[in-house]
Amino acid sequence: MNLGALRRSPRGARYGWTQFLGDSSGGAIAALIALPYGLAMASLMGLPPVSGVFTSILTAPIIALLGRNPVLIGGTASATVPFIALAVRNQGVGGAAKVSIVASVIMMGFCVMRLGRHIARVPHAVVSGFSCGIGGMMLISQLDIILGVATPFTRQAGSTLGQLVAVMYRLGEVRIVPLVLGLTVIVAATLAARWSPRMPAPLAGVALAILLARALGLREKEVGEMASMLPSFTGFAWSPQDVFTVLPSALALAFVSSVNILITSRVVEHFRGRHKRMKISDADAELGAYGIANICAGVFGAPPSVGIPARSLAVVRCGGSTRVANLLHAVFLVGILYLGAGLVPHIPLAALAGVTAWMGLCLLDWSAWRRLPKMSRVDAAAFLGTAVGVLAVNAVLAVAIGCAFYGVHTAWVRIRGTGILACVGWLSNGEKSGAGREPAPQRSQGI
Repeated sequence: MNLGALRRSPRGARYGWTQFLGDSSGGAIAALIALPYGLAMASLMGLPPVSGVFTSILTAPIIALLGRNPVLIGGTASATVPFIALAVRNQGVGGAAKVSIVASVIMMGFCVMRLGRHIARVPHAVVSGFSCGIGGMMLISQLDIILGVATPFTRQAGSTLGQLVAVMYRLGEVRIVPLVLGLTVIVAATLAARWSPRMPAPLAGVALAILLARALGLREKEVGEMASMLPSFTGFAWSPQDVFTVLPSALALAFVSSVNILITSRVVEHFRGRHKRMKISDADAELGAYGIANICAGVFGAPPSVGIPARSLAVVRCGGSTRVANLLHAVFLVGILYLGAGLVPHIPLAALAGVTAWMGLCLLDWSAWRRLPKMSRVDAAAFLGTAVGVLAVNAVLAVAIGCAFYGVHTAWVRIRGTGILACVGWLSNGEKSGAGREPAPQRSQGI
């Protein structure tokens, strides 16, 4: 990509102070949103919380230079949580790095084989169902921390529904302090988002929870000390068993990440007022950019980056219009880590759990549930199958189940259509064979 593109606005005009102020405002808001969310997502994956922030810092420059959508802001996302969390559970941080790197290489393969333009055609009902399922998973996964009943028993449940059952068994042991802090974040973030869409709602909730804890002398487990320097390379070793353990998860992670990136890019372009579709080659190039960027994140043990709608739309709302906004969002994050080094370690874990739970509530997409009675049968089945599959089994099978409904429906329509055509053909052949015969004489009916 020509570096001169960074100095030009989308319309080709010279880059000026107006664009810079808009990009600076958008980058600052995106960084403020990314901080609590990145910490919460990495903690949910089982990684050091700060690694979720380093994902944005490491990948933003590469995405800004090579990506096709100038205001598509990437970072740690909920869609990748099931895959990274499973790798961490099985092989630790090194396992997560292996899955991330292999998934990044597969995404680059999607780019070379020009599959991005086809991945973008995943049915919308499957994407909505996946989003709702991930939202439910995020909410349920944080209930034990918010309620103060987190134990290895609740953390090691085989599925999200199993974790919910484990938490329900321990409702008699609920602690009031984490419950108050978690609910404070959820309520404050909800009110802040309704009051001003431009406000970093999760950050407002976390700040209020910290103030409340300090004012009332509430003591709860905190994030703890974090390294503000770039982490070292993550060590890991490959084994023949990785073909069966790493490769399936990496392939599913690459597919889900690709769908997320391309759909988010379409949403952002529509929000910017560009209703005309981008070039089909742009989808392939976008996947290649994120693949290269995620390799850089993976070698440092940071989770992969995908398109984040909240940050991207916040940039647009604040006037951001060029790739500089993406670069500045990473610069502001570095500044926050250094300047806020004495504050971030004192964030209560219950407050971060509240951020994750609030984002889960946002992902439940209540409008989709209201449209459910009006959906076609196949769309409704795919939506519900995907959403329930995320909670009952895992994200990989959930997406496969949702897409399978459309495969079965297409096969049924074709078989049904073939049967009707065969019947019509048989009738037409019968009419032609009987066309040369004389009509049989009618018998007279006596009175």
